Amino acid sequence: MPRFRTERDWVAGDMSWLGSGHGLRNARTEILDISAFTAATHYPNGYIPSGMPVAKVGGMLVPYDATEGTVTGAGILAGFILTDTPLFVNPGSTANAADDTNVPLLDHGRVKVGKLPITFVAPAAAAKSAAVQFVFI
Repeated sequence: MPRFRTERDWVAGDMSWLGSGHGLRNARTEILDISAFTAATHYPNGYIPSGMPVAKVGGMLVPYDATEGTVTGAGILAGFILTDTPLFVNPGSTANAADDTNVPLLDHGRVKVGKLPITFVAPAAAAKSAAVQFVFI
């Protein structure tokens, strides 16, 4: 028997954090490691919101660690999730965990820091943002 799931209509989300259209057409596809995110902090409404800052660890996206001394792994900004990303629970999972999912990642452009979905401080150390090119406004 096939596994059915109900989906609701999704839109791009609140993209007011974007400071320009630059980079939108060049967002690349990456895999989001859902197990690294906390429901209450990162997706209280059942989806990862547009503008979530992320890092790339082990080939997958995890929450960005803004701690200034962290310049490896989760401490290196990979970019921002471009659109809201709904999380779907894997029906075969005993832990009721959501599946890892593909997301569009913005890795260059302009970002309005005050409009991001979580508190974000632009990285001061060059090593924390070496893989991206952003103008933070």
